Amino acid sequence: MCRSMIKDLHDHSVQLNRWFLKPIGAWPQELTTSSSEKAVSRILIFICYFLIAFTVIPCALNIFFEEKDVELKLRAAGPLSHWFMGGLNYCSLLLHSADIHKCMQHMEMDWRIMKQSRDREIMARNAKLGRFVAGFCAICMHGGVFFYNIVSGMTTVMVSIGNNQSISMLQLPCAFYNKLIDTRYSPANEIVLITQMLSGFIVNSTTVSACSLAAVFAIHACGQLDILILRLGKLIEGEDAEKNEPVQRRLANIVDHHLRVLRFIGSIEDVMHQICLVELLGCTFNLCMLGYYSITWWNKIDRKGIMAYIIVYISMSFNIFIFCYIGEILTQQCKKVGEIAYMTDWYHLPHKTAMSLILIISRSSVVIKITAGKMVQLSLVTFSDVIKTSLVYLNMLRTVTT
Repeated sequence: MCRSMIKDLHDHSVQLNRWFLKPIGAWPQELTTSSSEKAVSRILIFICYFLIAFTVIPCALNIFFEEKDVELKLRAAGPLSHWFMGGLNYCSLLLHSADIHKCMQHMEMDWRIMKQSRDREIMARNAKLGRFVAGFCAICMHGGVFFYNIVSGMTTVMVSIGNNQSISMLQLPCAFYNKLIDTRYSPANEIVLITQMLSGFIVNSTTVSACSLAAVFAIHACGQLDILILRLGKLIEGEDAEKNEPVQRRLANIVDHHLRVLRFIGSIEDVMHQICLVELLGCTFNLCMLGYYSITWWNKIDRKGIMAYIIVYISMSFNIFIFCYIGEILTQQCKKVGEIAYMTDWYHLPHKTAMSLILIISRSSVVIKITAGKMVQLSLVTFSDVIKTSLVYLNMLRTVTT
């Protein structure tokens, strides 16, 4: 297969990641990146930081220094947490740009070194699955928060302006510190609303980018492990055994490929562990707050508001589920390599060659995991713990506030 075709296959597998990362200036730069592209990227980064700060800082000032009503403080805390999480994840993506580029290069090299059609078919199937998960994550996350922003922007609220007078204004997705800009009056109200919606798009794009990167990288690693398992299964018999290549050489290639996949998973961990920690803590808090809003204000806001909270709750639950599921499948797939190595007809191999399989079995017995901040292993058990913890905090919050 020619080099240009391999490049096209790799580019197709990471196409959605490029679409998500480029608008926020977080797509890794290469040696071939032109000066104009670098300048555009820097401008986009500055704009993104400015819009996130323009939402987060005034909202925090409003909660701590302006708003007196406890219920309204709590109502503003959820959106503030989501925007703040997005800002932290954006910083992580930019700081780990070199690690992301390293993973991209590793994937491209995997496409190059695969010579057999069956291996490329496995890679293509996993690339297609990775694109699907990345696209579905984008639709779910962008759709949920966009619906919340639209509902907020279409809702009018009455605010006091003193002397027993009140005026109507469009409700902002995030509370704003009126001593900076008085959003009670037009056109400041509309300008801040549009700015917060743009900021929301950036924050969502950051979360979607992180989730899609994790999905594409992890599913690619699973595809490489599938190829490894296939080669192990055909080590003794099958088309691999029918070749003139000695079994020692085939086993050496398997070990080399296994170590290569493990290095790639280590790179995924380097890229994702900080983002996963932010998502784990942030989603636990946000799910708690969304549940609190839905229960406490069931009769205080209209059905559109309740529906917006429910949709955002589902999208955030799906977001943390993807991270946990990725950690689960990588761990299970790595364990499966050791099981397949043991289940081969190793007793047909020469004694010294069969002993080499112990290295694969021993290495596979070490738990391979994706963690949140190098502390918490991501798995389906972790996902259930996040849901249960958010419900515990919800009950505590209701007890304290009622």
